[in-house]
Amino acid sequence: MPAKVLVVDDEVAIRRLLRNTLVRAGYTVVEAGNARDALRQAAIEHPDAVLLDLGLPDRDGLSLVPLLRADGDAVVLVVSARDAVEEKVAALDLGADDFVGKPFDTDELLARLRVALRHQGVSEATPRIVRRGDLSIDLDRRMVLRGGEELHLTRKEHDVLAILARHIGRVVTHERVLSAAWGGDEDPRVEYLRIVIRNLRQKLEAPGPVGSVIANELGVGYRLRADG
Repeated sequence: MPAKVLVVDDEVAIRRLLRNTLVRAGYTVVEAGNARDALRQAAIEHPDAVLLDLGLPDRDGLSLVPLLRADGDAVVLVVSARDAVEEKVAALDLGADDFVGKPFDTDELLARLRVALRHQGVSEATPRIVRRGDLSIDLDRRMVLRGGEELHLTRKEHDVLAILARHIGRVVTHERVLSAAWGGDEDPRVEYLRIVIRNLRQKLEAPGPVGSVIANELGVGYRLRADG
């Protein structure tokens, strides 16, 4: 069965564009023009994913994020013109899987949707091996291989990489990474995290003109790229 996507946006033209894009990509689409209809459609249709605008006429879209996540296991991608850093961080901290600003590129939107759906229902506590190109990240054994050779990471580098690997392809906010890697026993700062990320990039990336394994979402957090 094709994945079902609920599009929540008060602009008819945007809903039409998203519907046509999603249908061409093989998805089943349902729509809602306001928060009330979105919650009703989510309860009736049980979508696999929700594309959620924040500027809804009857309710702030941010308030829907935890409600949509609590009502089922649908992934939530915020698609909004409200692209201030604070808005992105708030949406991600409330449980959104990703944030795409308007105007958006439809190919990029579809790619981010595919990544989110691919990792649907994966728990942070689920032990597994995450693979990306020639990288293999064994979350259980805290072992990282590149091209079959083990990389030697510090404890903090392992902790940071683990939280990013569990959400590969999705943005993880600074606050969430700091909480996972430093916990409540220390006074973590974003400056410390930047140093760890820099060291991880040096160790994870193979020599040559390739894109960064860990992408920086300016002012928001980091993403372990799923491609590569």
